[in-house]
Amino acid sequence: MKGTRQSKPGTMSAIKDAHIVKIAVEMDEQVPQLIEFDQQRPLTAIIQDLCNTWALAEPEQYSLQFSDNARSYITEKNRNDIKNGYVLRLTHSPAKTAQDILDKLHSNKPDDMRAALERLQRLSSDYTFALEFINKQGHQLLINMVEAGTYTGDHLALTLQSFVELMDHGIVLWDILEPKFVGRVANQVNVNTIQDTRTLQASLSILESLVLNGTGRYAMVDQEVTLPNLIMHMQSTSVEIQQSAVALINALFLKAESTTKRKTLAATLSSRHIRNVIVTAVLQRSQQHVGTEMAHQLYVLQTLLLNLLDERRVGVDPNDAEARERILELRRIAFDVEADGTCSTTSGGRKGGGYAKDYKKLGFQNHTNPIEDFSEPPGILALDNMVYFARNHTESYTKFVLENSCRADEHECPFGRSSIRLTRLLAEILKIGEPPTEQGKTYYPMFFTHDHPFEEFFCIGIMLLNKTWKEMRATTEDFVKVFSVVQEQISRALATEPPLMSLDKFRSKLAMLTYSEIMNLWQQEQSTREEWESQARPIIELREQVTPEIMDLIQQQRVQFLCEGTLFTKYSAKGHRIKDKFWYCRLSPSQKVFHYGDCEENATPSLEELPHKLPVIEIRSLATGRECPYMKDTRKAKSTASLAFSLIPDSNQEPLNFVASNEKIFDYWTDGINALLGKKMVSKETKNDLETLLSMEIKLRLLDTEGVDIPESPPPLPKEPPNFDFCYEFK
Repeated sequence: MKGTRQSKPGTMSAIKDAHIVKIAVEMDEQVPQLIEFDQQRPLTAIIQDLCNTWALAEPEQYSLQFSDNARSYITEKNRNDIKNGYVLRLTHSPAKTAQDILDKLHSNKPDDMRAALERLQRLSSDYTFALEFINKQGHQLLINMVEAGTYTGDHLALTLQSFVELMDHGIVLWDILEPKFVGRVANQVNVNTIQDTRTLQASLSILESLVLNGTGRYAMVDQEVTLPNLIMHMQSTSVEIQQSAVALINALFLKAESTTKRKTLAATLSSRHIRNVIVTAVLQRSQQHVGTEMAHQLYVLQTLLLNLLDERRVGVDPNDAEARERILELRRIAFDVEADGTCSTTSGGRKGGGYAKDYKKLGFQNHTNPIEDFSEPPGILALDNMVYFARNHTESYTKFVLENSCRADEHECPFGRSSIRLTRLLAEILKIGEPPTEQGKTYYPMFFTHDHPFEEFFCIGIMLLNKTWKEMRATTEDFVKVFSVVQEQISRALATEPPLMSLDKFRSKLAMLTYSEIMNLWQQEQSTREEWESQARPIIELREQVTPEIMDLIQQQRVQFLCEGTLFTKYSAKGHRIKDKFWYCRLSPSQKVFHYGDCEENATPSLEELPHKLPVIEIRSLATGRECPYMKDTRKAKSTASLAFSLIPDSNQEPLNFVASNEKIFDYWTDGINALLGKKMVSKETKNDLETLLSMEIKLRLLDTEGVDIPESPPPLPKEPPNFDFCYEFK
């Protein structure tokens, strides 16, 4: 037909072939086939063609698998992961494979059973296979095998490992497990003889999952497993056994059915023997380099222990006789006086004036009724700390009180008011009362070295406060400023790398962070800010001129960070963290393709070792936070959602979902992805880097102007000359 628009040569062909990828397909004892895999054809039709070429009957009993180590089955959901150059395998379908394994498990032939269990253990991590196996009641067969108690060694290890993988998919609930099964598994934990580490780790994982996910199964596990046996496993030479033991302890702690039970557990875990196990068997043996999963478990344990203090962060009842007696004890210890039983501690009475004078020296805001100072949180917790300091560091306590009572009123550091404020500050720094997050891995080894870590932490802090107060020559008007310095000192000491292993080392680190040192650090930061905030017009124009260059530099760094790759913790499709499972993602040097795949902790796989690919050109958008498909559930922790991001492809391919381990990695990855997509980088890290680099660049460019006052505006233009006779035109 005339007038038909002609396309450029090859354009229609390229569009037509966009859904076709060229791959190879292998099969045992067959010559590999090179085929064009059409993403628009049904998988059954493609498998039919392959079976015809190899003369295989019953094509419905075959499926395609990826050829990587995971050997995942290819389904309609993940078929878009297949890219040019992939090598696939044709193998029996999940349904036939599941039936074959079940037949061999029923055969009772040791060799056949072992081969079937090894195959089951390899395939159980694949959701498609797991669904078929469970639909055929395979999981119930495994439960019966364990309950029978006739299997040991490799057979039992492979059975339990397979069961863990199958249950992790969430296809069936953990509530299906009965006491007999739990008892058999618990026996593997309670036994004192040397056994297969695979059996022990799988047993610990099953019990942990049962406590966390089972309904009313806590008592069942608690009855079967004893804490001393779990402590024994914490001393194992296997890191996996250690972290599985700690994870089960955390689960029992977290799901304890009563406050009394939690306190009993806490008292046991805080005992010197168990703390020594953690320090010597876990921290020192690893030479202060603790793996990601173990760091997370230690963080959870420490958070749960510290959170027991939260119930003490309540206001004191003004009629609480015990609290009144403890306030009186503070006075007795400080001033070495006898208690007058006939005189009310806080309500005045015959010696009310003397009491009020002493309570003023103790730094209470309410001199006549100091119990009122504890009416609001941290309330009882602050009083606990003050009494602990007075009883256990009596010399330092009396020195603090008497030294300040000899100063002029405006220069004294009020012990009572300061203790209450310091307790609140320490609780905020340690996030007492906040539940552990799924990404958290910050813990402080020094807290495992003392019977009363928080109280000792307070004692170090209150002595630091008095020292800093004197260094600053502070007055009562400087109270807030002093605490801002103390907060900086404590925060910087806690952030020391590697982490400080004892409270004594923490005390020594604080001694180095004097007021003058903190002021120097602040002055450096302030000078940077002042230069950045300078409003001189030449500086502003120079900044505008340099900013694009700096942004290009930041963009290059972000993309390079993506090329180096990052290890991510694995999450399920429902947004649940999968324990001790990791995957790696990195951008190709050409910056055109993301390569990703499962890997071990601390591994840095090469591009060739990452089987899956996602071309940048196929990314439609970047979703973050609650916008991510797997974070739609509003019940997810805010911390998890805030670190989540997803790459949404143009095709029907599943989104590639990430959860960063911290804000910096989240910012770097989202910046890099936005740069690749041609969008603006808007993260907090970009703003900080821009500020730092821009400040440094401006300093360098202004070196020649040192000593020269830069005017706020450029000099005015001179008036035009009366004539232009000096202008000569060349011809």
